[in-house]
Amino acid sequence: MKIFCTGASGYIGGSVAAHLIAAGHQVTGLVRSPEKAAAVRARGIQPVLGTLDDGKILAQAAQAADVVVNAASADHKGAVESLLGALAGTGKPFIHTSGSSIVGTRAKGERSDAIFDEDTAVTPSPARVARVALNEFILSHRDKDCRPVVICPSLIYGLGLGAGPDSVQVPLLISLAKKRGNAAHAGPGENIWSNVHIDDLVTLYALAIEKAPAGSFYFAENGENSMREACEAINRMLDLAGPPTAMSMAEAAAEWGEGTTEDTMASNSRVRAKRARQLGWKPKARGLIEEIEQGCYRQ
Repeated sequence: MKIFCTGASGYIGGSVAAHLIAAGHQVTGLVRSPEKAAAVRARGIQPVLGTLDDGKILAQAAQAADVVVNAASADHKGAVESLLGALAGTGKPFIHTSGSSIVGTRAKGERSDAIFDEDTAVTPSPARVARVALNEFILSHRDKDCRPVVICPSLIYGLGLGAGPDSVQVPLLISLAKKRGNAAHAGPGENIWSNVHIDDLVTLYALAIEKAPAGSFYFAENGENSMREACEAINRMLDLAGPPTAMSMAEAAAEWGEGTTEDTMASNSRVRAKRARQLGWKPKARGLIEEIEQGCYRQ
């Protein structure tokens, strides 16, 4: 198949594209610069120069493809409107990437026991109201003769398969540990995130392209850990003595910014990928703690 992928030079999009190319598909990818075009071309992706604001370019690329994977932004409504507008009436799949911070609780590093699956009602934080609304807008296009699907990953870990090798949370924690000489979390670090290995996540995209019904929404996770547990593993990996330290929210915000701190690093996001497993998804990569201790982050 011919597949158009936004975010083709990034972590998720580049990894999905690499997996699909390995499976024999032709992939074109949106990139913002000649440098990124060269990087994706070297990995077998035909680059399309443009941005998420270039509606005409997006529409033309979508019309020329059999499948569209939107992995550049979970929040850019204009790009979604351009892509879905081009796909209406075609029956083609549109796979959109969201993120499980939509269920996040601004907990300042404290634990929450709330766990969500695809049938649990969500009341998003103010920072995620627009994202939840965009997901609902996308899924409503099942009534416009295309096949919209939303994949909602939890914390993603592992080295990317494409031009963008790094995820978000774990590299931020490792970078800070190297800077401080000790891993550190926001608040007590008891907050928990579900997580998923990038190698497992890309197989869910392929499965969704193959057989996900129109209007489907899938969480993606295969386990969960607290930020403190991740930091303890980072200290072991880096041979740093002592337990991780607890930063105040002000300290954490100075390092990562207020939004990232509140909605990612100090929040809870506990989900269960019930529907993905019902679809036939079988994650099998090693867990987050083992990946940190023994895996790709040693470089």
